[in-house]
Amino acid sequence: MNAAATSHALTESHYPADRSAPLLDTTLHDLLRQVAREVPGRVALVEGIADPAARRRWTYAELLRDAERTGRALLSKFKTGDRIVLYASNSPEWVLLQYGLSLAGLILVPVNPAYTARELEYVVKNSRATGVIYDESYRGRDLLEVIAELRGRDLPDLRETISMAAFESFMASGDPACEFPVINPTQTLQIQYTSGTTGNPKGALLHHRGVINTARNIALRMQFPDGGIHINAMPMFHIAGAAVAEMGVLALRGTFVLMDHFDAGLMLELFESEKGNATLIVPTMILGLLDHPDRPRRDVSSMQTILTGAANVPAALVRRTQETFRCDLCIIFGQTESNGPITLTAPGDSVEDQTETVGRPLTHVEVKIVDPEDGRTLPLETVGEIWVKGYQTMSGYFDLAAESSHTVRADGWLRTGDLGTMDRRGYVKITGRLKEMIIRGGMHLYPKEMEDVLFDHPEVSQISVLGVPDAKWGEVVAAVILPRDPGNPPSVGELFDYCSRRLASQKVPELWCFVREYPLTPSGKIQKPVLEQWIVAGKLLPTPWQRPGGRAAIK
Repeated sequence: MNAAATSHALTESHYPADRSAPLLDTTLHDLLRQVAREVPGRVALVEGIADPAARRRWTYAELLRDAERTGRALLSKFKTGDRIVLYASNSPEWVLLQYGLSLAGLILVPVNPAYTARELEYVVKNSRATGVIYDESYRGRDLLEVIAELRGRDLPDLRETISMAAFESFMASGDPACEFPVINPTQTLQIQYTSGTTGNPKGALLHHRGVINTARNIALRMQFPDGGIHINAMPMFHIAGAAVAEMGVLALRGTFVLMDHFDAGLMLELFESEKGNATLIVPTMILGLLDHPDRPRRDVSSMQTILTGAANVPAALVRRTQETFRCDLCIIFGQTESNGPITLTAPGDSVEDQTETVGRPLTHVEVKIVDPEDGRTLPLETVGEIWVKGYQTMSGYFDLAAESSHTVRADGWLRTGDLGTMDRRGYVKITGRLKEMIIRGGMHLYPKEMEDVLFDHPEVSQISVLGVPDAKWGEVVAAVILPRDPGNPPSVGELFDYCSRRLASQKVPELWCFVREYPLTPSGKIQKPVLEQWIVAGKLLPTPWQRPGGRAAIK
């Protein structure tokens, strides 16, 4: 169906795919080769560090050269089809590894470097990874200790652990005569770990065709210029950084300026010195830019578009951002299983559409709102589950046939688990989630993982973890605990320390509540929406406590 089919008002909550423009049928590495042929001297990658004189830069010709060296080094240790865990923070070497893995026909399994040994072990074991490439430290944590602990675990598939500290010598270790395999665009490029309704992490199989075209279509919708400059602070272990931002830039032959983490002052300086056109940041980061003392003196007139989402974007923030930076905002909605975003607002959309909707489906994406019980397409403006169909749906979950067939139906429709409505123009509003996912500052967190950790605490009888609305983060993690001895509950500090040793920092609850009983359904299930209502209304008060470092967790 072409664009004309969606130019008139819809009569039901079904947006047909706009196939008026072709999709790219290519792999990540072949796209890099193509762009390197077209604009070999254009700057492709910049290391976004504070000292402008020390920033490393790669042209597209140089990026392809080093990616091929990396790919040959990888093939000296692994065979095509192997799964390789990348346990590292943002760096140019991360980008080179992504391209090198693609060239070698290896499958990238990106992992948050904040993960503990327990969390890393799960991904390595579940993906049957043959290698782990790792940073030696991350924000003061000694990751060598984590790797040493990992090596002591029962992981029969794991053969190699490679330090990023030795990347130069590693990159030089490949055979220059090594030939790369032929890869099909529908083959898996990476496995992104996510969670479903059970909360158990599952590896979504994302293929070249899906991630490349999704990223490209976002760049086109947001009107990113050919040869534009994108300033990125989103983590590369997340689909937002490694796919949406990086591959969108590649598809439009632009320059990718990579920060190792978000720093508002540095991002403002990079927009000024590198003449950045766009960025992808969550609302809390936008506030960081707006409120930074350097903002008034920085020339950020080159800024054209901010991509944002993953949390509610208040109308006041949209207006303030547009007025301050004289730029457009585009609001994203999507999920890992769909290779990233499904819908996106566009430059020129009204403030109401930017704040009350998540835009219309991207090119070649078909969306409908259905009754989750029978799959019936619902009338306009009626709440139902959002289903999506098209090139960008994942191939499935790694080694999980039943879960795959539940999420991606035999007829190709992907069940998102999110609730929403559609208007006659095809604009979608998000109203809730079938899943219990918590979105904190753009990061997707899954209650069952935190619940499993806390349930093992000797003083915890029952636990319910949920998201609570927060003005800064969108949502924060709240733990509602039924102690084994209600008259003598464990201290919040003890529980915080217990979780911090077992979970990445963003998963550790910030609000701690104690109850003597839970609100239950007739079948005996804890009613999390009721708990959320109680906390928001002040009926259930979190216990006041002081975070390590002295900052009050509860104000």
